[in-house]
Amino acid sequence: MIIDISINDEIHKEEVLELYVAHLWSSAEKPDQLMLALQNSHSLVTARFQGKLVGLANAISDGYLVVYFPHMLVHPDFQRLGIGKKMMRKLLDRYQNFHQKMLIADANAISFYESLGFSRAGKTQPMWIYAGTEH
Repeated sequence: MIIDISINDEIHKEEVLELYVAHLWSSAEKPDQLMLALQNSHSLVTARFQGKLVGLANAISDGYLVVYFPHMLVHPDFQRLGIGKKMMRKLLDRYQNFHQKMLIADANAISFYESLGFSRAGKTQPMWIYAGTEH
């Protein structure tokens, strides 16, 4: 199976919503804001199989020291094929010299991110004000 991984690829609302709805992510309920957020990310990585969007990851950054990876999704039909790892490696390569690379990992994804070199940040506790319902 050949998966095309691209950085800063053009994305369309319908295909993005299909991916977010497949994961039951609440950001799909705000499609206009979701698209603006993704399009204005510092970096956006897509994974496509025969032209179909099957994965997406983005980065928000100051451009010099700190990068945050808020979204990383692989369509459920395409998981466990190494797509997520390839997308994250593309982002990690782009930000390899940054001082701090951050994300919040859901319990089901902790081992995945640990396999890419992420670890709990000392004694820190993730905190947020969040309007979603999926966590």
